[in-house]
Amino acid sequence: MTNPTGIDRNMRSTVDILYSAENVNLVALFGPEHGVRGDLHAGDYVPQNKDAKTGLPIYSLYGATRKPSDDMLKGIDVMVYDIQDNGCRSYTYISTLGLVMQACAQKGIEVVVLDRPNPLGGEKVEGSLVQDGFYSFVGMYPIPYIYGLTVGELALMINGEGYARGQNGKEPFRQCKLTVVPMEGWTRDMTFSDTGLPWVPTSPQIPTAETCFFYPATGISGELGGFLSIGVGYTLPFQLFTADWIPNADQYADRLNSLQLPGVTFRPINIQPFFGSGAGKEHRGVQIYITDYSKASLTEIQFRVMEATVKNYPGHKPFTASESSYAMFDKVLGTDYIRKTLAKECNFSAIQEFWRKDTEAFKKLSQKYYLY
Repeated sequence: MTNPTGIDRNMRSTVDILYSAENVNLVALFGPEHGVRGDLHAGDYVPQNKDAKTGLPIYSLYGATRKPSDDMLKGIDVMVYDIQDNGCRSYTYISTLGLVMQACAQKGIEVVVLDRPNPLGGEKVEGSLVQDGFYSFVGMYPIPYIYGLTVGELALMINGEGYARGQNGKEPFRQCKLTVVPMEGWTRDMTFSDTGLPWVPTSPQIPTAETCFFYPATGISGELGGFLSIGVGYTLPFQLFTADWIPNADQYADRLNSLQLPGVTFRPINIQPFFGSGAGKEHRGVQIYITDYSKASLTEIQFRVMEATVKNYPGHKPFTASESSYAMFDKVLGTDYIRKTLAKECNFSAIQEFWRKDTEAFKKLSQKYYLY
């Protein structure tokens, strides 16, 4: 179970390493969202195929099924998982991991997770837990939006707490035989840039390790469609807040900088997106700079920006369509409370307590799964 991020420090694929290794019989590859070779875009159907380099069958876990079937698992003794994560609950690789663990547990197949760094580090935890009724493929576990664990630690937690219960959170849990191969030299205060390792884009719109900082800062608001563009469609994905109706980028930057958000600065920017809903239109807005990562509350940036934008441009509000239009927004947040509250009063103070309420308890619970 891998994609292009499954490499060693010399950029050699885990597929090739295992395929040529003595005493290993690599028999199949499993592809998550974006595919084993990373050649598909977000949300694209991943077809069943054969790997051009090895000739091995590729089983899609982002197509007709998201959980390995019995036929896919025939003849397999061990399932190896090697994918670089981005540290956010809505990033679908960790959901695929849980479904793989669930399927392997049912067949008595061992799961081996090759651990990799959390690019956001192991100390930052933000966001409320998923509520009943809102479990989905972008929120499959009762964990904060930024959960502060490596993928290996999260796998241990999924197994230890009984979290692998399918996309709706209701399927029976069965603990799998799990082995985590830990990293050497990683500590909880390290972001990806501190590791000295090469970064391979985890998906087409995460081209650099630094992009991982901005994904939780803007990505949730990106599910609101046409309210504000977040840079997907331009050269700075997840790093922008722009719109064709914002009259002046400098004034917008001044208003956002007047919020004095800890560890964050906004720079005025004028762009013309290359693709997406804003393609070809003149957009004005801001680029986000993280000036002090330790102080920045990443997920809260978008809520504060939404609040300031509605206050300064009252003719443009984020929740004006039918409720069904915001299904993905609610799924990503793991609740509809935030949307319904902000629709009444677009003020972060109205949701602040709710958004922060679960983090300390989660930190305490997750510590027993720390490997570093």
